[in-house]
Amino acid sequence: MNQDLHSTIYPKRGISPAAAGTDNTAYVSQIIDRLGFDSLEFLILIGANTDADATFAVLFEDGDDPALSDHAAVDDAQLLGTEALAGFTAANDDNKVKKIGYVGSKRYCRVTITPSGNNSGNIYIAGVWLLGHPREMPTANPPA
Repeated sequence: MNQDLHSTIYPKRGISPAAAGTDNTAYVSQIIDRLGFDSLEFLILIGANTDADATFAVLFEDGDDPALSDHAAVDDAQLLGTEALAGFTAANDDNKVKKIGYVGSKRYCRVTITPSGNNSGNIYIAGVWLLGHPREMPTANPPA
């Protein structure tokens, strides 16, 4: 069975790979515009963390303003998975990928990952937005 996933998804930068985080500074994703797509997923790529006490909480926000000046936390009923399941700890989640989906109706979304207890370690975190169910296919390759 050949199924074409390639033409039906559109990845966008969420959180760029960067130098290892060594403190409790939040990681804030790019704001994603859902125009032209009916589904949305955020993928969190987690590297190794050398601080065994660190935890990372995930917050998913949405709104209708392109700058998200009207942002609000997304109700759990509009998420696929939970923010708690997308969160992670240094003790259990090194070198894993987490995901959280959105089924709400707002056009713009962002994710914030907030560390606590990341005082003496290093961690690499990156994120990817994955738009799906495009209204026009195939999606552009490479993505813009």
